[in-house]
Amino acid sequence: MRIDALTTFPEMFDSVMNTSMMRIAQEKGLLEFFAHDLRDWTHDRHRTTDDDPYGGGHGLIMKCEPIFEACDELFADADPYIIFLAPTGERFTDQVASELSKKDHLAFVCGHYEGIDERAYTLADRVLSIGDYVLTSGELSSMVVIDAVVRKIDGVLGDSLGPIEESFSGNLLEYPQYTRPASYRGLDVPEVLLSGNQAAIDKWRHEMSIARTATLRPDLLEGAELSAADCDFLQNLEHR
Repeated sequence: MRIDALTTFPEMFDSVMNTSMMRIAQEKGLLEFFAHDLRDWTHDRHRTTDDDPYGGGHGLIMKCEPIFEACDELFADADPYIIFLAPTGERFTDQVASELSKKDHLAFVCGHYEGIDERAYTLADRVLSIGDYVLTSGELSSMVVIDAVVRKIDGVLGDSLGPIEESFSGNLLEYPQYTRPASYRGLDVPEVLLSGNQAAIDKWRHEMSIARTATLRPDLLEGAELSAADCDFLQNLEHR
């Protein structure tokens, strides 16, 4: 996969994209990442990428010309799937991350300041929101999406089941996890995990996923595929 980021602060990506799994994905040849400075497509001596909003108001608006011209030049011979991050966008979910991980080429347009000139959104294939709050930087939200997407690419994670058996897969939160020591400060690892009985362990993990989801994110259960046994387990939970 190739990912391009169009940004006024390309250095913000340095730490995240050169650390941990993002670095490993690039070293494995599974990811190419490029951050492009939108100031390179400005035409004044101050390299201005923002201006006052028409109609008045607070803050500065990112100009549309550098975004259009950057896309014209960078993608003249390419057809990336272009993503904008904005509070008005579609809610970003694990399912969306899975869809995006199948794309060969993604391009993120990172907003800053008060917002982006609305005309730039005509370039977008998708507008996403990572939550019901406002950040000063589209770079941060883009990095969240990039991380969630790249880790789903086959071969990025060491354990091929890693992206499957985790929170939000199947609309359930992930079960509790433990490692050594088996007992610490009076807190013990559940005995079933020490039993060596994989069928019992799998059953316990599945039930804990259901229980955790019912307690913390009951809204997710509406989209979960639950068996008759799962529904019985949920009913028993409610009566405890």
